[in-house]
Amino acid sequence: MRILVIGAGGVGAAFAAIAARRDFYDALVVADYDLERAEAAASIDARFSAARVDASSADSVVALCREHDITHVMNAVDPRFVMPIFDGALEAGADYLDMAMSLSAPHPTAPYSECGVKLGDEQFAKAGAWADAGRLALVGIGVEPGLSDVFARYAADHDFAEIDELGTRDGANLSVEGYDFAPSFSIWTTIEECLNPPVIWERDGDGPGRWFTTPAFSEPEVFDFPEGIGPVECVNVEHEEVLLMPRWVDCKRATFKYGLGDEFIEVLKVLHKLGLDRTEKVTVGGVEVSPRDVVAACLPHPAELGPRMTGKTCAGLWVTGTGKDGAPRSTYYYQVIDNEWSMAEYGHQCVVWQTAVNPVVALELVSRRVWTGVGVLGPEAFDAVPFLDLLTEYGAPWGKREMDRA
Repeated sequence: MRILVIGAGGVGAAFAAIAARRDFYDALVVADYDLERAEAAASIDARFSAARVDASSADSVVALCREHDITHVMNAVDPRFVMPIFDGALEAGADYLDMAMSLSAPHPTAPYSECGVKLGDEQFAKAGAWADAGRLALVGIGVEPGLSDVFARYAADHDFAEIDELGTRDGANLSVEGYDFAPSFSIWTTIEECLNPPVIWERDGDGPGRWFTTPAFSEPEVFDFPEGIGPVECVNVEHEEVLLMPRWVDCKRATFKYGLGDEFIEVLKVLHKLGLDRTEKVTVGGVEVSPRDVVAACLPHPAELGPRMTGKTCAGLWVTGTGKDGAPRSTYYYQVIDNEWSMAEYGHQCVVWQTAVNPVVALELVSRRVWTGVGVLGPEAFDAVPFLDLLTEYGAPWGKREMDRA
Protein backbone atom coordinates (compact mmCIF):
# COMPACT_ATOMS: atom_id res chain seq x y z
CA MET A 1 0.00 0.00 0.00
CA ARG A 2 1.31 3.42 -1.04
CA ILE A 3 -0.69 6.29 0.46
CA LEU A 4 -1.03 9.85 -0.79
CA VAL A 5 -2.30 12.28 1.88
CA ILE A 6 -3.53 15.51 0.31
CA GLY A 7 -3.44 18.30 2.85
CA ALA A 8 -0.67 18.84 5.39
CA GLY A 9 -2.63 21.10 7.72
CA GLY A 10 -3.99 20.01 11.09
CA VAL A 11 -5.76 16.78 10.16
CA GLY A 12 -3.24 15.77 7.49
CA ALA A 13 -0.32 16.28 9.86
CA ALA A 14 -2.12 14.38 12.64
CA PHE A 15 -2.87 11.57 10.18
CA ALA A 16 0.85 11.32 9.42
CA ALA A 17 1.76 11.33 13.12
CA ILE A 18 -0.66 8.49 13.84
CA ALA A 19 0.32 6.49 10.75
CA ALA A 20 4.00 6.80 11.66
CA ARG A 21 3.41 4.33 14.51
CA ARG A 22 1.94 1.66 12.21
CA ASP A 23 3.49 -0.68 9.65
CA PHE A 24 0.62 -1.68 7.32
CA TYR A 25 1.87 0.39 4.33
CA ASP A 26 5.05 0.74 2.29
CA ALA A 27 5.22 4.49 1.71
CA LEU A 28 3.31 7.67 2.47
CA VAL A 29 3.46 10.91 0.48
CA VAL A 30 2.24 14.10 2.17
CA ALA A 31 1.17 16.67 -0.41
CA ASP A 32 0.05 20.26 -0.01
CA TYR A 33 0.01 23.50 -2.03
CA ASP A 34 2.54 24.71 0.58
CA LEU A 35 5.56 22.45 0.08
CA GLU A 36 7.21 23.57 3.33
CA ARG A 37 4.15 22.51 5.30
CA ALA A 38 4.16 19.13 3.52
CA GLU A 39 7.86 18.70 4.28
CA ALA A 40 7.30 19.46 7.95
CA ALA A 41 4.55 16.83 8.22
CA ALA A 42 6.65 14.27 6.31
CA SER A 43 9.85 14.82 8.29
CA ILE A 44 8.81 12.53 11.16
CA ASP A 45 9.31 9.19 9.38
CA ALA A 46 11.79 7.80 6.84
CA ARG A 47 8.94 6.16 4.92
CA PHE A 48 7.39 9.58 4.29
CA SER A 49 8.09 12.04 1.49
CA ALA A 50 6.65 15.43 0.58
CA ALA A 51 5.26 16.89 -2.61
CA ARG A 52 3.38 19.90 -3.89
CA VAL A 53 -0.15 19.44 -5.27
CA ASP A 54 -2.94 21.62 -6.61
CA ALA A 55 -5.99 20.11 -4.91
CA SER A 56 -8.30 21.99 -7.24
CA SER A 57 -6.90 20.10 -10.24
CA ALA A 58 -7.73 16.46 -10.95
CA ASP A 59 -4.81 16.40 -13.40
CA SER A 60 -2.41 17.42 -10.62
CA VAL A 61 -3.72 14.58 -8.44
CA VAL A 62 -3.40 12.07 -11.30
CA ALA A 63 0.18 13.13 -12.06
CA LEU A 64 1.23 12.83 -8.43
CA CYS A 65 -0.40 9.40 -8.06
CA ARG A 66 1.39 8.10 -11.14
CA GLU A 67 4.73 9.60 -10.15
CA HIS A 68 4.66 7.82 -6.77
CA ASP A 69 2.73 4.63 -7.74
CA ILE A 70 -0.01 5.57 -5.28
CA THR A 71 -2.60 2.93 -4.40
CA HIS A 72 -4.72 4.92 -1.92
CA VAL A 73 -5.54 8.64 -1.84
CA MET A 74 -6.48 10.22 1.49
CA ASN A 75 -8.28 13.56 1.14
CA ALA A 76 -7.54 15.78 4.16
CA VAL A 77 -8.50 19.20 2.78
CA ASP A 78 -11.64 21.35 2.74
CA PRO A 79 -14.72 19.80 1.06
CA ARG A 80 -14.61 22.33 -1.78
CA PHE A 81 -11.74 20.21 -3.16
CA VAL A 82 -13.51 16.85 -2.85
CA MET A 83 -14.47 16.39 -6.49
CA PRO A 84 -11.09 17.11 -8.15
CA ILE A 85 -9.35 14.75 -5.72
CA PHE A 86 -12.13 12.14 -6.00
CA ASP A 87 -12.03 12.25 -9.82
CA GLY A 88 -8.24 12.31 -9.92
CA ALA A 89 -7.95 9.22 -7.74
CA LEU A 90 -10.32 7.27 -9.98
CA GLU A 91 -8.51 8.30 -13.15
CA ALA A 92 -5.20 7.29 -11.58
CA GLY A 93 -6.56 3.86 -10.61
CA ALA A 94 -6.27 4.44 -6.87
CA ASP A 95 -8.70 3.84 -4.03
CA TYR A 96 -9.96 6.93 -2.19
CA LEU A 97 -10.93 8.06 1.32
CA ASP A 98 -12.30 11.34 2.63
CA MET A 99 -13.65 12.84 5.84
CA ALA A 100 -16.14 15.25 4.24
CA MET A 101 -18.23 14.72 1.13
CA SER A 102 -19.02 16.82 -1.96
CA LEU A 103 -20.80 20.07 -1.19
CA SER A 104 -24.53 20.69 -1.13
CA ALA A 105 -26.56 23.47 -2.72
CA PRO A 106 -29.83 24.70 -1.18
CA HIS A 107 -33.16 24.19 -2.92
CA PRO A 108 -33.70 27.24 -5.17
CA THR A 109 -37.21 28.07 -3.91
CA ALA A 110 -37.78 26.14 -0.64
CA PRO A 111 -34.35 25.87 1.06
CA TYR A 112 -35.75 25.32 4.57
CA SER A 113 -38.11 22.48 3.71
CA GLU A 114 -36.84 20.73 0.58
CA CYS A 115 -33.40 19.41 -0.32
CA GLY A 116 -31.55 20.78 -3.31
CA VAL A 117 -28.22 19.11 -4.09
CA LYS A 118 -27.38 17.02 -1.04
CA LEU A 119 -23.98 16.37 0.52
CA GLY A 120 -22.35 13.56 -1.42
CA ASP A 121 -24.77 13.62 -4.38
CA GLU A 122 -21.96 14.31 -6.85
CA GLN A 123 -19.96 11.39 -5.51
CA PHE A 124 -22.81 8.90 -5.40
CA ALA A 125 -23.69 9.85 -8.99
CA LYS A 126 -20.35 8.32 -9.99
CA ALA A 127 -20.65 5.15 -7.90
CA GLY A 128 -21.12 3.04 -11.03
CA ALA A 129 -17.85 4.23 -12.53
CA TRP A 130 -15.98 3.34 -9.33
CA ALA A 131 -17.60 -0.10 -9.20
CA ASP A 132 -16.87 -0.73 -12.89
CA ALA A 133 -13.22 0.14 -12.29
CA GLY A 134 -13.06 -2.22 -9.31
CA ARG A 135 -12.02 0.65 -7.07
CA LEU A 136 -13.23 1.69 -3.61
CA ALA A 137 -14.19 5.22 -2.58
CA LEU A 138 -14.69 5.11 1.19
CA VAL A 139 -16.44 8.38 1.95
CA GLY A 140 -17.09 10.08 5.28
CA ILE A 141 -14.49 8.26 7.39
CA GLY A 142 -13.36 11.01 9.77
CA VAL A 143 -14.87 11.24 13.24
CA GLU A 144 -18.12 12.92 12.22
CA PRO A 145 -18.91 11.59 9.69
CA GLY A 146 -17.08 8.36 10.31
CA LEU A 147 -17.05 7.01 13.83
CA SER A 148 -20.76 7.68 14.41
CA ASP A 149 -21.48 5.80 11.17
CA VAL A 150 -19.51 2.84 12.48
CA PHE A 151 -21.56 3.05 15.68
CA ALA A 152 -24.76 2.92 13.59
CA ARG A 153 -23.64 -0.33 11.98
CA TYR A 154 -22.66 -1.77 15.37
CA ALA A 155 -25.99 -0.82 16.97
CA ALA A 156 -28.00 -2.40 14.15
CA ASP A 157 -25.97 -5.61 14.14
CA HIS A 158 -25.54 -6.20 17.88
CA ASP A 159 -27.91 -4.21 20.09
CA PHE A 160 -31.12 -3.26 18.28
CA ALA A 161 -33.84 -5.28 16.58
CA GLU A 162 -35.55 -2.10 15.34
CA ILE A 163 -34.18 1.45 15.27
CA ASP A 164 -36.39 4.49 15.69
CA GLU A 165 -33.71 7.19 15.48
CA LEU A 166 -30.01 7.40 14.72
CA GLY A 167 -29.11 10.71 16.33
CA THR A 168 -25.52 11.89 16.07
CA ARG A 169 -24.77 14.14 19.06
CA ASP A 170 -21.44 15.96 19.38
CA GLY A 171 -20.35 18.29 22.17
CA ALA A 172 -17.33 19.52 24.11
CA ASN A 173 -16.23 21.61 27.06
CA LEU A 174 -13.15 23.00 25.33
CA SER A 175 -11.76 26.45 26.06
CA VAL A 176 -8.83 28.29 24.47
CA GLU A 177 -6.78 30.62 26.64
CA GLY A 178 -6.31 34.11 25.23
CA TYR A 179 -9.07 33.98 22.58
CA ASP A 180 -12.67 35.12 22.79
CA PHE A 181 -13.50 33.19 19.61
CA ALA A 182 -11.30 30.38 18.34
CA PRO A 183 -12.99 27.45 16.52
CA SER A 184 -11.30 24.12 17.12
CA PHE A 185 -11.92 22.99 13.54
CA SER A 186 -11.78 24.59 10.08
CA ILE A 187 -13.91 27.75 10.19
CA TRP A 188 -14.47 27.46 6.43
CA THR A 189 -16.10 24.04 6.92
CA THR A 190 -17.87 25.13 10.12
CA ILE A 191 -19.55 28.05 8.36
CA GLU A 192 -20.56 25.79 5.49
CA GLU A 193 -22.23 23.11 7.59
CA CYS A 194 -23.74 25.37 10.27
CA LEU A 195 -25.36 27.98 8.02
CA ASN A 196 -26.64 25.60 5.35
CA PRO A 197 -30.16 24.21 5.90
CA PRO A 198 -29.84 21.12 8.14
CA VAL A 199 -31.02 17.84 6.64
CA ILE A 200 -33.18 15.25 8.42
CA TRP A 201 -34.18 11.81 7.18
CA GLU A 202 -37.53 10.24 8.08
CA ARG A 203 -39.56 7.22 7.08
CA ASP A 204 -43.28 7.16 7.82
CA GLY A 205 -44.56 3.62 8.28
CA ASP A 206 -43.46 1.25 5.54
CA GLY A 207 -42.75 4.02 3.04
CA PRO A 208 -39.38 4.57 1.36
CA GLY A 209 -38.40 7.51 3.55
CA ARG A 210 -37.19 10.94 2.50
CA TRP A 211 -34.68 13.67 3.23
CA PHE A 212 -35.92 17.17 4.03
CA THR A 213 -34.49 20.38 5.48
CA THR A 214 -35.21 22.74 8.39
CA PRO A 215 -33.99 26.25 9.32
CA ALA A 216 -30.43 26.53 10.66
CA PHE A 217 -30.01 25.85 14.40
CA SER A 218 -33.46 24.26 14.65
CA GLU A 219 -34.85 21.84 17.30
CA PRO A 220 -32.53 22.80 20.20
CA GLU A 221 -32.13 20.19 22.94
CA VAL A 222 -29.87 19.82 25.95
CA PHE A 223 -27.80 16.63 25.82
CA ASP A 224 -25.78 15.42 28.81
CA PHE A 225 -22.39 14.35 27.48
CA PRO A 226 -20.29 11.76 29.39
CA GLU A 227 -16.95 11.85 31.19
CA GLY A 228 -17.40 15.22 32.84
CA ILE A 229 -18.40 17.28 29.80
CA GLY A 230 -21.97 17.59 31.02
CA PRO A 231 -25.10 19.24 29.59
CA VAL A 232 -24.67 21.11 26.28
CA GLU A 233 -27.41 22.58 24.10
CA CYS A 234 -27.32 20.95 20.67
CA VAL A 235 -29.00 22.12 17.45
CA ASN A 236 -29.60 20.69 13.99
CA VAL A 237 -26.65 21.12 11.62
CA GLU A 238 -26.18 19.89 8.06
CA HIS A 239 -23.90 16.85 8.16
CA GLU A 240 -23.03 13.78 6.15
CA GLU A 241 -24.21 11.16 8.67
CA VAL A 242 -27.83 11.91 7.85
CA LEU A 243 -27.07 11.36 4.16
CA LEU A 244 -25.09 8.16 4.77
CA MET A 245 -26.72 6.15 7.55
CA PRO A 246 -30.14 5.49 5.94
CA ARG A 247 -28.47 4.06 2.83
CA TRP A 248 -27.19 1.04 4.80
CA VAL A 249 -28.90 1.01 8.21
CA ASP A 250 -32.65 0.57 8.59
CA CYS A 251 -34.11 3.33 10.76
CA LYS A 252 -37.15 5.59 11.01
CA ARG A 253 -35.26 8.85 11.51
CA ALA A 254 -31.69 10.17 11.24
CA THR A 255 -30.48 13.50 12.67
CA PHE A 256 -27.27 15.37 13.44
CA LYS A 257 -27.08 17.85 16.32
CA TYR A 258 -24.03 19.76 17.40
CA GLY A 259 -23.31 21.53 20.68
CA LEU A 260 -22.33 24.95 19.36
CA GLY A 261 -23.26 27.23 22.26
CA ASP A 262 -25.10 30.55 22.17
CA GLU A 263 -22.02 32.68 21.50
CA PHE A 264 -20.84 30.54 18.57
CA ILE A 265 -24.32 30.59 17.02
CA GLU A 266 -24.54 34.37 17.41
CA VAL A 267 -21.17 34.85 15.69
CA LEU A 268 -22.27 32.67 12.78
CA LYS A 269 -25.54 34.59 12.47
CA VAL A 270 -23.68 37.91 12.37
CA LEU A 271 -21.27 36.60 9.72
CA HIS A 272 -24.26 35.56 7.63
CA LYS A 273 -26.07 38.86 8.16
CA LEU A 274 -23.00 40.79 6.98
CA GLY A 275 -22.38 38.48 4.04
CA LEU A 276 -19.04 37.39 5.45
CA ASP A 277 -19.95 33.73 5.04
CA ARG A 278 -20.01 34.08 1.25
CA THR A 279 -17.55 32.17 -0.92
CA GLU A 280 -18.12 34.32 -4.01
CA LYS A 281 -15.26 36.78 -4.42
CA VAL A 282 -15.64 40.52 -3.98
CA THR A 283 -13.28 43.25 -5.15
CA VAL A 284 -11.46 45.20 -2.44
CA GLY A 285 -8.93 47.80 -3.55
CA GLY A 286 -8.55 46.08 -6.89
CA VAL A 287 -8.00 42.64 -5.31
CA GLU A 288 -10.56 39.83 -5.52
CA VAL A 289 -11.09 37.99 -2.24
CA SER A 290 -13.66 35.59 -0.79
CA PRO A 291 -15.24 37.00 2.42
CA ARG A 292 -15.17 33.56 4.01
CA ASP A 293 -11.48 33.17 3.24
CA VAL A 294 -10.83 36.53 4.90
CA VAL A 295 -12.68 35.40 8.05
CA ALA A 296 -10.63 32.20 8.11
CA ALA A 297 -7.38 34.14 7.67
CA CYS A 298 -8.25 36.45 10.59
CA LEU A 299 -8.76 33.58 13.03
CA PRO A 300 -6.07 31.39 14.61
CA HIS A 301 -5.36 28.14 12.78
CA PRO A 302 -7.14 25.31 14.66
CA ALA A 303 -4.04 23.10 14.53
CA GLU A 304 -2.08 25.73 16.47
CA LEU A 305 -4.53 26.00 19.37
CA GLY A 306 -3.52 22.81 21.17
CA PRO A 307 -1.09 24.31 23.73
CA ARG A 308 -3.74 26.88 24.77
CA MET A 309 -6.67 24.47 24.78
CA THR A 310 -8.13 22.61 27.74
CA GLY A 311 -11.05 20.23 28.05
CA LYS A 312 -12.53 17.27 26.22
CA THR A 313 -14.43 16.64 23.00
CA CYS A 314 -17.08 13.96 22.53
CA ALA A 315 -18.37 12.39 19.33
CA GLY A 316 -21.22 9.92 19.49
CA LEU A 317 -24.49 8.42 18.33
CA TRP A 318 -27.72 8.24 20.32
CA VAL A 319 -29.78 5.27 19.17
CA THR A 320 -33.36 4.64 20.24
CA GLY A 321 -35.68 1.77 19.39
CA THR A 322 -36.25 -1.85 20.36
CA GLY A 323 -33.39 -3.95 21.69
CA LYS A 324 -32.56 -7.49 20.64
CA ASP A 325 -34.50 -8.64 23.72
CA GLY A 326 -37.69 -6.98 22.49
CA ALA A 327 -37.63 -4.24 25.16
CA PRO A 328 -37.39 -0.49 24.49
CA ARG A 329 -33.76 0.65 24.37
CA SER A 330 -31.95 3.99 24.30
CA THR A 331 -28.14 3.87 24.03
CA TYR A 332 -25.44 6.47 23.45
CA TYR A 333 -22.27 5.18 21.75
CA TYR A 334 -19.40 7.61 22.13
CA GLN A 335 -15.72 8.46 22.20
CA VAL A 336 -14.22 11.18 24.40
CA ILE A 337 -10.73 12.56 23.77
CA ASP A 338 -8.97 14.74 26.33
CA ASN A 339 -6.87 17.52 24.82
CA GLU A 340 -4.22 17.08 27.50
CA TRP A 341 -3.75 13.45 26.43
CA SER A 342 -3.64 14.06 22.66
CA MET A 343 -1.18 16.92 23.05
CA ALA A 344 1.10 14.93 25.37
CA GLU A 345 0.93 11.74 23.30
CA TYR A 346 0.92 13.11 19.73
CA GLY A 347 1.37 16.89 19.86
CA HIS A 348 -2.00 17.49 18.18
CA GLN A 349 -5.12 19.03 19.67
CA CYS A 350 -7.98 16.67 20.45
CA VAL A 351 -10.52 17.60 17.74
CA VAL A 352 -7.92 17.29 14.98
CA TRP A 353 -6.49 14.05 16.41
CA GLN A 354 -9.93 12.47 16.87
CA THR A 355 -10.74 13.26 13.25
CA ALA A 356 -7.46 11.89 11.89
CA VAL A 357 -7.28 8.56 13.71
CA ASN A 358 -10.31 7.01 12.00
CA PRO A 359 -9.06 7.04 8.39
CA VAL A 360 -5.77 5.52 9.56
CA VAL A 361 -7.70 2.69 11.22
CA ALA A 362 -9.82 2.25 8.09
CA LEU A 363 -6.78 2.08 5.83
CA GLU A 364 -5.22 -0.57 8.05
CA LEU A 365 -8.39 -2.66 7.77
CA VAL A 366 -8.39 -2.17 3.99
CA SER A 367 -4.73 -3.20 3.80
CA ARG A 368 -5.52 -6.41 5.71
CA ARG A 369 -8.56 -6.98 3.45
CA VAL A 370 -10.79 -7.04 6.51
CA TRP A 371 -12.78 -4.23 4.89
CA THR A 372 -13.30 -4.88 1.17
CA GLY A 373 -15.63 -3.48 -1.45
CA VAL A 374 -15.94 -1.45 -4.64
CA GLY A 375 -17.96 1.59 -5.56
CA VAL A 376 -18.79 4.58 -3.36
CA LEU A 377 -19.38 3.26 0.17
CA GLY A 378 -19.84 4.77 3.61
CA PRO A 379 -18.48 3.29 6.87
CA GLU A 380 -21.91 1.71 7.52
CA ALA A 381 -21.27 -0.73 4.68
CA PHE A 382 -18.60 -2.59 6.69
CA ASP A 383 -18.42 -4.72 9.83
CA ALA A 384 -18.03 -2.38 12.80
CA VAL A 385 -16.36 -4.78 15.25
CA PRO A 386 -12.90 -4.97 13.63
CA PHE A 387 -12.85 -1.18 13.37
CA LEU A 388 -13.81 -0.58 17.00
CA ASP A 389 -11.35 -3.22 18.21
CA LEU A 390 -8.50 -1.67 16.25
CA LEU A 391 -9.50 1.84 17.34
CA THR A 392 -9.11 0.71 20.95
CA GLU A 393 -5.71 -0.77 20.12
CA TYR A 394 -4.71 2.67 18.78
CA GLY A 395 -5.38 4.13 22.23
CA ALA A 396 -8.75 5.68 21.41
CA PRO A 397 -11.34 3.49 23.18
CA TRP A 398 -15.06 4.01 22.83
CA GLY A 399 -17.89 3.77 25.34
CA LYS A 400 -21.55 2.91 25.59
CA ARG A 401 -24.07 4.48 27.95
CA GLU A 402 -27.67 3.32 28.47
CA MET A 403 -30.05 6.26 28.50
CA ASP A 404 -33.40 6.95 30.17
CA ARG A 405 -36.13 6.33 27.59
CA ALA A 406 -38.14 9.19 29.09
